[in-house]
Amino acid sequence: MDKMKNTWQTKFVRGQLEASADIKKKVLESCKDDILSAAKLIIKSVNNGGKLLTCGNGGSAADAQHIATELVVRMEKERPGIKALALTTDTSLLTAMSNDYSFTPVFARQVETLGDAGDVLLAISTSGSSKNIIEAAKSARSKGLKVLVLTGKTGGDLKSLGDEVILVPSDDTQRIQEAHITVGHIICGLVERTLFPDHFE
Repeated sequence: MDKMKNTWQTKFVRGQLEASADIKKKVLESCKDDILSAAKLIIKSVNNGGKLLTCGNGGSAADAQHIATELVVRMEKERPGIKALALTTDTSLLTAMSNDYSFTPVFARQVETLGDAGDVLLAISTSGSSKNIIEAAKSARSKGLKVLVLTGKTGGDLKSLGDEVILVPSDDTQRIQEAHITVGHIICGLVERTLFPDHFE
């Protein structure tokens, strides 16, 4: 390990961590009110018997699954589960839709089938330009679901479909994804602490 001291590798590690920390500071400055509004949207839905549906591609699919899991299982304290479902996990459904139709409607079809008016769709896309995420958001709006957008860069076409939009101020996909899961954790924490305050006394 001594050979790596003061080498490009050490500088790379430092640079990456500093860049990640810098973006999170920018999220604090520009997105804190949007994060609070996003949590309120989910809380209102759950209080009215609704649920959270999540979707994304690649790293954003992992985030969608991660966030849904935090709500169903728990974040910090033992408490009842919170209704959440990742639309990224059913490989039979995803491959059937992609094979028989195309990859574009894989999430929209699930929203159409599983979503109910009053539910919330968390649509995650670092660019805001993913066609299947945009179609899912359109399907959600047509069914009376609220749409929560988690994005970055310019927000693309997805931004205009959100009832609440959290746009990470970065053009770097890695930094956007790192900020997204941090935001997701904060939202989950706000939701469970608000819904089950007795568990945090």
